[in-house]
Amino acid sequence: MILITGATGFLGSHLALDLINSGQKVRAIKRASAEIPENIKQLAIEWVDGDVLDYFSLEDALQGVSKVYHCAAKVALNPKYKAEMYKTNIEGTANVVNACLNMGVDKLVHVSSIAAIGFGKPGEIIHEDHKFEYAPTNSAYAVSKYESENEVWRGTAEGLNAIVVNPSIIIGMDNWAKGSGRLFGMIDKGSKIYAEGGCGYVDVRDVTATMIRLMESDIINQRFIINGGNLSFKELFSLIAKNLNKPAPSILVKKWHLSIGWRLAKFISLITGKEASLTKDTAVAAPVKQYYSNEKLLKSIDHHFIPLDESIRYICEKQKTLRG
Repeated sequence: MILITGATGFLGSHLALDLINSGQKVRAIKRASAEIPENIKQLAIEWVDGDVLDYFSLEDALQGVSKVYHCAAKVALNPKYKAEMYKTNIEGTANVVNACLNMGVDKLVHVSSIAAIGFGKPGEIIHEDHKFEYAPTNSAYAVSKYESENEVWRGTAEGLNAIVVNPSIIIGMDNWAKGSGRLFGMIDKGSKIYAEGGCGYVDVRDVTATMIRLMESDIINQRFIINGGNLSFKELFSLIAKNLNKPAPSILVKKWHLSIGWRLAKFISLITGKEASLTKDTAVAAPVKQYYSNEKLLKSIDHHFIPLDESIRYICEKQKTLRG
């Protein structure tokens, strides 16, 4: 039996779908108030009420489980969620690790993030051994994911077999009003702006496939970046625009624009009570190029990444189909 935490989320639901389609028995925990996503609602998943912050619910869910995929996390780039991210991501991961140790789980795959690897130097391709450094430029989310990784490494020191994966920005069929889907939604609305920075991106299908291969391998107690490729924001937005028949990005937003923008967005948020459209964390990251290597992963398992232009074309065509 396999247990997934965070199966109601974007990545977790795709992982559950892949595991069920491959004939695996899957159990998933969810909070009582959480809704099961449409793409997995009809699957033969054993759903149990639980929460990563409720240790005893984890022990109950782990009865008869040999493998655990820990996908549950609070993801936000707004510092107002700092306390919630620290509690869910760090304390929740500590509970998962402790429960796996106490229940004799064979292996844990923990989903971290490239945010936990930290900022590289200009022109540097970032690898798994890059050292995270505490600095004001690190978002609360980055710190929470780095500290959650430390809980996993603490577990390995106590005898747990584990793998940590650090996906880059995951793209796929998702809500275009939130998460990475906003990148598509922004271009779909006709936005022509772009920042000087860039990042790594990966198709959600690649993330789930490599997670499963790493789980089924003999590899333990290592960390892997999962990155399909690196693109500047202008390159990314141009590809999306091309596939949506929208105008190509042509308006460069510079650092000083962003510096003013996040302050203005915060002021408007205080007045209206609505979520800020731009935060300090996103403003700091937007003009920076952070590119990542997938060399270690490709040397360790047999996998061929879906080209990013193909992923973007697939996502856009799927969206057009849904709209009719």
